[in-house]
Amino acid sequence: MTFLVTGATGFVGSSLIRALLHKGKDVRVLIRKDSDRTNLKGMNVEILVGDLTEISSLREACKATEGLFHVAADYRIWVKKPSVLYQNNVQGTLNLMRCALEAGISRIVYTSSVATLGNSNSGLAANETTPVRYKDMIGHYKRSKFLAERVVENMIRSQSLPAVIVNPSTPIGPRDLKPTPTGRILRDAAAGRIPAYVNTGLNLVHVDDVARGHILAFEKGKIGRKYILGGDDFSLLEILSIVANWANKKPPSIALPRKLIFPVAWFCQCWASLTNGPEPQITIDGLRMAGKNMFFDSGRAATELGYKWRRAESGIVDALEFFKQNKLL
Repeated sequence: MTFLVTGATGFVGSSLIRALLHKGKDVRVLIRKDSDRTNLKGMNVEILVGDLTEISSLREACKATEGLFHVAADYRIWVKKPSVLYQNNVQGTLNLMRCALEAGISRIVYTSSVATLGNSNSGLAANETTPVRYKDMIGHYKRSKFLAERVVENMIRSQSLPAVIVNPSTPIGPRDLKPTPTGRILRDAAAGRIPAYVNTGLNLVHVDDVARGHILAFEKGKIGRKYILGGDDFSLLEILSIVANWANKKPPSIALPRKLIFPVAWFCQCWASLTNGPEPQITIDGLRMAGKNMFFDSGRAATELGYKWRRAESGIVDALEFFKQNKLL
């Protein structure tokens, strides 16, 4: 069986490819011509160059493909031109799903995010059925992923798209080259650049467990069903303390009220806009998201797919070791 993987050079995509190759599968990947291919080095895959906005390249990639993993996403909490997020995440997903239907691909796993799910007001971990609305989405990244997930769900209902949806929580671990927003927190904390924290929390999961969860969803998932691929819930202070222990540093002891940081976030965003710099470390939407603990329950995936995850501390350590070995700290 031949599998097509989008987002193959990225963090989750490259881990998924490793897991597929380990199982002896034939893999072809769709990447942009300017993509960093570091994460593909040494892997026996067929490389196709294209873009989610180029229909002809998608049609070519879907030919002679039995299974599709659509992992690619524009994952940025802040971007100077928000329309780019919607073009890549929403329109790009629609383009690919249409081409997959035309090609007769028999089964699809679409990688969404827990960002599209609701949060429990009771303080308990949320799950796939926690109520959520579009107006609950904070920021353009969340909105674009919410709309992209609706595209897939609508096509499942109206056009019999053979897709299963997975919602990873916050992946951490090796090969986080960019790095992701969470990877930047780990990296900067290890370098001693995070002297204080806000009271918030995340669900962390090792990226290799997310990769195996994708394969389980392909093999055992129900069409149209959503599955959270998560791990363990941590407060931000707990995460920073694990990093500090690894780096032989003291963890931050100052808890800052979020309201005091908003002016700093505003300045950082303005500076990034004026200088065309990278995504700022502190963003207004990021602070708004930190107003609630992002805790999630992976019980459905565990029960229906046999999904398992290791303790997330190992993912933190693996990420830090990767940053150290690649001189990214």
